[in-house]
Amino acid sequence: MHSDRHFERRRVLRGNAYTLEEFRSRYGLHPDVAEDLFYRFGPSSIELDILMAAKTRVASIHAITQEIGL
Repeated sequence: MHSDRHFERRRVLRGNAYTLEEFRSRYGLHPDVAEDLFYRFGPSSIELDILMAAKTRVASIHAITQEIGL
């Protein structure tokens, strides 16, 4: 997926930064939905995780087990 959208950081980055692909795969999002949220809310893993929790979307079990090394 190629995007002509430009991301401009307006706030201090909280937590690690997701890449668009990391964010999309972590939550199993359609590429267009992931891109929209990523560019609206920025790459902050903390902010995007909070957003997805509010939307009651949980990370895939595959993404979680990779983080803890299983």
